Amino acid sequence: MRLPITAHPDPKRAGGFTLVELTLTLIIIGAVAAIGVPRYANALTRYKADAAARRVVADIARAQTHARANSTTATLRFRVGLDLVTISELPHLDLPSQAYTTQLAEEPYDSNLTAADFGGDTYLVFDGYGQPDSGGTLTIRCGSNLRTITVDPDTGEASIQ
Repeated sequence: MRLPITAHPDPKRAGGFTLVELTLTLIIIGAVAAIGVPRYANALTRYKADAAARRVVADIARAQTHARANSTTATLRFRVGLDLVTISELPHLDLPSQAYTTQLAEEPYDSNLTAADFGGDTYLVFDGYGQPDSGGTLTIRCGSNLRTITVDPDTGEASIQ
């Protein structure tokens, strides 16, 4: 017994998407991207500003600990135009023959050291007891995000605002 031959399906109803469906999908994807990309970029610059500020706070604490542990002075030099933090008494982590340096303008921070004021200069010196010579502030910028680091003149503790 032979089965009857059926007609082919309508070519207009074949599998796939219509041009209108594809166009609407692309419009929706474009709208979501237009909303998401600026938010992602702002979140990234916020993260970089926070990371740079935390690194500087850690460098300050490291210098204070070194001064206290070795009963010697430790000097942090903040080079505003070069976006550098240097601790001359400590060796660089990768190059032991050089001074410890944090480059804020490079990855992963991509930030700028825009201001440093410690009693009228850009140096913060810890004595052999870990006491600072003065308090002061630093300002770090990444994009439109600013972070201010304040060093307490009595304890030498740094905090981020």
